[in-house]
Amino acid sequence: MLVVAGDLVGITLLSLLVSGTSTLLATLVAVPLGVTLGLREIGSQRLLRNILFTLYGLPPVLAGLLVFLLLRRDGPLGSLGLLFTPLGMILAQFVIVTPILLGITMSVVATVERRVKDTAFALGADRRQVSVTVLHEAAAGILTGVMVGFGRAISEVGAVFIVGGHIEGRTQVLTTSIITDIQAADYADAVGLGAVLLIIAAVVYSLLYRLQERTLP
Repeated sequence: MLVVAGDLVGITLLSLLVSGTSTLLATLVAVPLGVTLGLREIGSQRLLRNILFTLYGLPPVLAGLLVFLLLRRDGPLGSLGLLFTPLGMILAQFVIVTPILLGITMSVVATVERRVKDTAFALGADRRQVSVTVLHEAAAGILTGVMVGFGRAISEVGAVFIVGGHIEGRTQVLTTSIITDIQAADYADAVGLGAVLLIIAAVVYSLLYRLQERTLP
């Protein structure tokens, strides 16, 4: 598949849209929940962590299959018509990224909370002030989780291939295009798309890293 300039722009923009949106949605869900769980000592916390760590290794093809079964015509969410659409791809990546962000946020906050709680209470801080201090200290670690989540999303191929179908002009993204180029022995195109993918990752990581530096105490 020879990728022309116009196609490359469309494929790149769709890759950014799908990965960026799924990471943003996962952040909006996972970070508040992870902070809440990290600040509270609950008896089932260890079990929850074990479940999250297991989901870290959730194979993307399995996540894609589960979302596919949900979205197919006779599936529970089939009436929404999201299969083979960018929205369906976003949902698939959301399923993959959310456990990662949730687990990292929960672990970072819990670690910081244990370290600063006693000191803060000794200085006369109340529970709200302790929580604010913990969040400030944990911000850099949480941003690291966002970076990891975006990296997982932008490099993901199995789930978006299954759910999106790699339909020309509609659901083509960089990773699935690289796979199809390799299958068609279009190695030059595959390398070019890989370079674009690498550049995108470098730019996004650079921006997030600068934001992370500003959060460091």
